[in-house]
Formats: sequence, structure tokens, C-alpha cells
Amino acid sequence: MNHTIACLLCVGVLCAVQWGCVPPSDEIITDIRLEVDNPTFQKIATFQDQQLVDSLYPYFRHRDPSYRFLAARAFASIRTPRATDSLATLLADPIDRVRAAAAYAIGQSGDEGAEQFLLRAFARQDTAGQFLAANRAILEAVGKIGSEENLKAIATVSTYQPTDTALLQGQAYGIYQYALRDITRPEGTARMLELATNQQYPAEVRMIAANYLMRAKELDLDETAAEKMAEALQQESDPRTRMALVVALGKIDEDTALQQLRSAYSTETDYRVRANTLRAFANFPYDSVWQIAQKALYAEQLQEAKRAAQYFLENGSPKDTRSYRIWAKDSLAWPVQLTLYQAANRHVPAYAVNQRDAINFELRQRLKAAQSPYEKAAVLQALAEFGWNYKYIYQQGFASESPIVRTATLEALAAISDQKGFRTFFGAGYRSVRRELLGIYIETMQTGDPGMIAVAAKALRNERLNFSDYVTDVTPLQDALAQLELPKEIETYNELNHTIAFLRDESVPEPKTPAYNHPIDWAMLKELGQNRRATITTNQGAIQLQLLPEYAPGTVANFIALARQGFYNDKTIHRVVPNFVMQGGCPRGDGYGSLDYSIRSELAHLHYDQAGYVGMASSGQHTECTQFFITHSPTPHLDGEYTIFARVTGGMDIVYASRIGDRIEKVSLKK
Repeated sequence: MNHTIACLLCVGVLCAVQWGCVPPSDEIITDIRLEVDNPTFQKIATFQDQQLVDSLYPYFRHRDPSYRFLAARAFASIRTPRATDSLATLLADPIDRVRAAAAYAIGQSGDEGAEQFLLRAFARQDTAGQFLAANRAILEAVGKIGSEENLKAIATVSTYQPTDTALLQGQAYGIYQYALRDITRPEGTARMLELATNQQYPAEVRMIAANYLMRAKELDLDETAAEKMAEALQQESDPRTRMALVVALGKIDEDTALQQLRSAYSTETDYRVRANTLRAFANFPYDSVWQIAQKALYAEQLQEAKRAAQYFLENGSPKDTRSYRIWAKDSLAWPVQLTLYQAANRHVPAYAVNQRDAINFELRQRLKAAQSPYEKAAVLQALAEFGWNYKYIYQQGFASESPIVRTATLEALAAISDQKGFRTFFGAGYRSVRRELLGIYIETMQTGDPGMIAVAAKALRNERLNFSDYVTDVTPLQDALAQLELPKEIETYNELNHTIAFLRDESVPEPKTPAYNHPIDWAMLKELGQNRRATITTNQGAIQLQLLPEYAPGTVANFIALARQGFYNDKTIHRVVPNFVMQGGCPRGDGYGSLDYSIRSELAHLHYDQAGYVGMASSGQHTECTQFFITHSPTPHLDGEYTIFARVTGGMDIVYASRIGDRIEKVSLKK
């Protein structure tokens, strides 16, 4: 009889949740184990995947901290303010990592009212360092949801010693997260300047602080700040910090900053820092830096050369457009050549008719000769710098067999629409051109092409051209919306739905999130076993990955399934942004491709604090499917927004060398 009662209790809620179907024990479990093959790990991850919040709450009281941790972590991906009160109870958990998971989840929720719970939970008297992870996570979470008043409080803490790494990281991440919400204060900037430029502080802290100085808007940085950063740049051994400091220096219009940047570029050995230095030159007089940028066009590393060409596109001078055209004919990689052609077309003086005609004639010839659809796309982009090319662009690309070229055609036309001097450029004919462009955008709605429709939808929201005054019937857009396949074309759906509301002068609708449609394939993960290695073989070489199923089981299972199906075979690297990311896995090759399902975002408390993290591309919460990216450098502004499911363990030189249009030959798994 007693055995029967025990068995009944063991299948009951109390035993299943609180005691894990084992006899009660006075033993206190302190270790947190992330074991993907553990049935309870899988159950909690499945509840997270299905967003069954009521099924997760009971695990907050489980005697095993591993399950309390996993349940709290689940809410960082679910991101609901409704869980705040329950998560707040875990801020007093006896296990540090459980507290940290709860704090992180609260920050992810966006619930501004939860700030009070975080502040009360901060262990100010933790002299033994028992709750360092929790305190760090609390400071970061306050940065995501806290008031400006508490930014000052966080920034003015001066008692943290250089050896207090966790607290300093929390302080730095907190101030940084405030900046991502466009909330800055002089006290925060002063503190980050001190953290970024003082070699006594840990490298991880310096990196975060330098990224704040690089990314935060409208900072009051003076000559004294320039001198501090210039001195730090000379002493800094970590390229992650150097590449952020040079951009920050570029914000200061002082001779000290310019001279240090010129010196840094000449001695720097890391191409990523040099590329960022070229970016920083944008804020200084053209005549003082153009020669450095011109030499950089011939850099061995393509990303640096592309960044140099981008300098001339963004900052070029009309007096040098002939030079840009001449350089574009030199023996440079085509992305560099066509960016220079684009610069020439953008900056050529209006009176230089012959030169302008020569540029556009050569571009048209280049379009005919181009073999790669990505090269054709770049030519269309360059042609768009001269607005009167709009008919030619439409004729050449609208009906192309390549989705890459079709999408690029609409992007080129949208760029023409978006010219600030549209009316002045087209003069008396601007109404006619506007009408023709509007007709093309409406015609696009009938194509059923998700890439073209998404771009056209955004173009129709151009307020300067007042398209809403001329679109009296949105039926073509509604018909296009009804024809889109969900969740496959969710990005286009949300863009088009936004545009319909815009044209009707209605409030912007909340982006649609795909319904749950793709369960985690646990059998796939079981087959993977402990050999969590994958290799992406490209035409440039091999990139080795370590998969992270303990942090993103659904994403890893999906990646494995796609690899085993051969899905990634012969796909392209369709996006490369210098010193940011390379991106691939799009079945269309233009960034708008997906399959007929979506997977959930899995936003574990990981940071994009190194090069080589592999994340999932998305167009919003829970819209991921096949596309992934690999970072070139720290990208902390992506933290908590994009799933990290792997990291590069070999072949970063291949990542850096990859260029748009490169091919993924296959993705293989270690057996």
C-alpha cells in the first residue's frame, strides 16, 4: 500500500515539479547543469518554445536550481511583462545564477514598472561576492528598463575597484543599454570614458565602455576626452577596444583626434581597426584625409578596401569625381570598383554633363557584361545616383529571372524616390516622375515577389513625395497582402500591412508574430550527441563551428536538420558589411527568402562580445528560419535581440575574407 501511495505521489504535480520524482531530501543542490538530453531540460525548453507560461511557473519552486534557472531563462525569450511578479520572487533565490537569469528576463520584458524589483534585489552588502552574477545582470537589466534618474545613480558609483570585474561589467552594460534607448547623461559618459581609457580596468570592461563611446548619440566629447582616448589608443592591446575608440575619436572635431587617427591608421595591424578609422575620417575635412582613403582602396583585405570606397561615396568631393571614375577602372575587386562608380555618379557636378554621361554609359555597359547577379545589383545601385536612370533601371531589372536583381531594381528606384532634392533634381517634370514611380510600386504588388513587394511597400511610405495623397484605393495592396504565404513571407507581410495603415492614415499596427508552427526536434539533437561541431565549407575555405544546444536547442536542431537535408548546399553569402557581419542561408539570395515555417527566438544571456558568434537573422521576434550571420567584431547592440546558437572555433580568416556572392558549398556535421 505504501509503495502504491509513493508512486501516486511521484506522478502528481507536487513530486513532478517540486521534487523531480525522487524522494524528499535535505540535500541542498547548488550546481546548475545544462544537459540537453535531460527530459526535464527538454520539457522546460518545450514549454518555452510553445510559450506555455503557466506550465513554466511551477518550476520556479523546484528544489533543483537547474530547473529554476531554465524556467527563468525561458522568459527572456518570451518577453512578457505579465511574468514580472513571479520572476521577482527568484531575485531572492539562494543560487546566484538563478537570480541572474531572473534579472535578465525582467530586463528583456521591457516592463518599466519592474525597475523597483531590480533595485531592491541588488545585493549592496555582498562583501563575500556570493551574488556577483546577479548584481551584474541587475545593473544591465536596469539599463534596459530603468529611469533616467537611475542612470545617474549607476554612473556615479565610484567604489568598484579594478578587480571587481563583474560589477564593472554590470555598470558598463547598464550605461550602454541606456544609450541604446537614446538615454545618456554626462555622468554616464564621464564614467565610460574613464572605463574605456584606463588600462587598470579589465579588457572586457574597456571594450563595453569603448562601444558606448562609439555608438551613443550626441555625446559631449571635448578636447580633453580626445587626449584621453588618443593616449589610450596608443596603449591598448585589445583590438576590440581600439576599433571602437577610433570611431569615438572621430566624433571629436579637434586636431588631437585627427592626428591620432592618422597615426593610428599608419601603424595599425588589425584591418578591422583600420576600416573603422576610415569610417571615423568622415567627420574631418576631406582634403586632410582623402589621400589615406585613396591608398586604402588597394588594401589587401577587401573589407578595408570597400570601407575606403564607401568613404568617397559618403564624403566625396565634386572636384574629384573624375578621379573616382579613373580609380574604378583600376584592377580592384568589383565591389570596390562599383562603389567608386557610385561615388562618381553621386558627386559629379550638374554642369559636368559630358562626364556624367560617360559615367552612366560605362555603368550601362557594365550592367550588360556583369555575370554575377550581385554585381548587377551593385551596378543598379550606382545607376540610381542619377535619377533620370529610373526608366532604364525599371526596364533592365523589373522582370529579371534573378530575385536578387529584381529586389535590387526596386531598391534602386526607392533610392531615387528618397533623394532629398527630388523636386529640385527633376524640376518641372517631378510630378510626372513621381506618378511613374508610384505606378511601378503599385504594379509591383501584382508580382507576388516578396522581396520586391517589401521594398515597394517601404517606398510608398515616403512622406516627402506624399504618395498617400494619390493612392485613394489600397485594394491592390490588400490583394497582395492576402496572397502572401505565412509564416514564410512574414517580413513582407508586416511591411505591407504597415504601408496600408500609413496610406489610410491609421496608427501603425503591431508587427504580426508567426503562430507556433515548428516544434523542437529533440531526436535530431540526440543524434548529434556530444560531437557538437559543424563545418561551413565555402569557396573561400572552411569555417568550423561549435554548436550551443544548451543555449538554443530549437535553433541548433533546425540548423542540423537543414544541413542534413543539404539545404545550405550552393547557397550564397548574400550580405557582407565591413567589420560587422557576413550573412547567408537565404534561398532567394536577396535576404527575403525563407521556408514555410518559422522557429522561436532563443535569447539566452549571452553577449556578442567577440568576433565569430553565429546568430540567426530575423525580421522580428520568432521569425527566424534559415538565414544566419557570423560577426566580424563585437556587436553588443545585438545582445538579447538575436539568437546566438554557435561560435567559430576555426576559420575566422575565411569569415573575414568572405565577400558577397561567395557560395556555401555545404554544411557538414562531425560524426
